[in-house]
Amino acid sequence: MADIAAITALIEPEATALGLDLVRVKMFGGTSDPTLQVMAERPDTRQLTIDDCADLSRRISDVFDALEEAGKDPIAHAYRLEVSSPGIDRPLTRIKDFADWQGHEARVTLTEKVDGRKQLNGILAGVAGDQVTVDVRKHEAMTVPFALISDAKLVITDALIAATAPLSSAGADKIIEVEG
Repeated sequence: MADIAAITALIEPEATALGLDLVRVKMFGGTSDPTLQVMAERPDTRQLTIDDCADLSRRISDVFDALEEAGKDPIAHAYRLEVSSPGIDRPLTRIKDFADWQGHEARVTLTEKVDGRKQLNGILAGVAGDQVTVDVRKHEAMTVPFALISDAKLVITDALIAATAPLSSAGADKIIEVEG
């Protein structure tokens, strides 16, 4: 099993060097299709361009290739590298994500039950210190320690779509011909 904390420590400086915030590093797919997923974003737009993805992918590959050549491969088996934007229904992985997306609907899964609930579906109501408050639909506002959150993501709603301004599409309709 890959050490995600060690891998994240290798990837974070590469993202930072490109002016990106690292959102999540995750290994999934098991032995049949192992994939290292890296999500990052530009702090000012909360999005990532295709060029950003390519640049970060190259930097990660260069670092991992150098480590492999030195006999210190961080992932000992074949895997696929996937670099992407977190997307509109983004995972909430940092406490700042819960503050940044306050007022939007989220699905939050806890590591253990709190007041008889392990899943909180509702509006993100705020952050105080290391505590996250979710106004749970058909229940009440619940405050839980960030450390108890095992998984969380935004739910696509009209309000979220309206709040997520797309990057400029200027020039997207132009065809550029390149001679090969």
